[in-house]
Amino acid sequence: MLRIYGAPKSRARRTLWMAGELGIPFEHKSFVPRAPETRTPEFMALNPNGRVPVIDDDGFILSESMAINFYLAKKHRSPLFPADSKLEALTWQWCLWETDRLDRQVGTYLNHTAMLPEAERKPDIAATAWKEIVAGMDVLEGALAKSEWLVGTAFSLADLNVASAMFQAFRIDLAKWPYVQTWLNRCWDRPAAKKVRDMQTQ
Repeated sequence: MLRIYGAPKSRARRTLWMAGELGIPFEHKSFVPRAPETRTPEFMALNPNGRVPVIDDDGFILSESMAINFYLAKKHRSPLFPADSKLEALTWQWCLWETDRLDRQVGTYLNHTAMLPEAERKPDIAATAWKEIVAGMDVLEGALAKSEWLVGTAFSLADLNVASAMFQAFRIDLAKWPYVQTWLNRCWDRPAAKKVRDMQTQ
């Protein structure tokens, strides 16, 4: 059976969402990032980086949430995994783009505007992150103005991987990017996504 290590408030949300879309059974170890459980010899044997998520799929160990989702979608022959090689390449394009252009930037901006204690917030860091967020959001807005989904004509692995990473963007005023806002809501309104969302509040 598939075992997923990682709390839903971590990047494991992406893997939990994928498992829900696939409808496959799994065991869940809800380890938060940098928790003592991720520093044990047993866990370090699974992932020497000491990070979540990690999966153990009947003895096959894999880390990095993007890679995990590609693996699971392809293994289970999910329609979320593009059969066409060009659409697969575009899926990789969007997933890698997100990790470079929005993932860190959104987290940094929120840390230095709301999440860190006020004395630790640095306005200059927040401002730099915001400039990068605006540039990235503008690109995403342009793509979604042309199509409801990032790749092809239906919800796919590209949408899941990018939207899952952008969960924190719900804390940002997205009015400037109406297509992004509509798309993000549409992705997170899926039943499998709602289950992960509920897990984050438990």
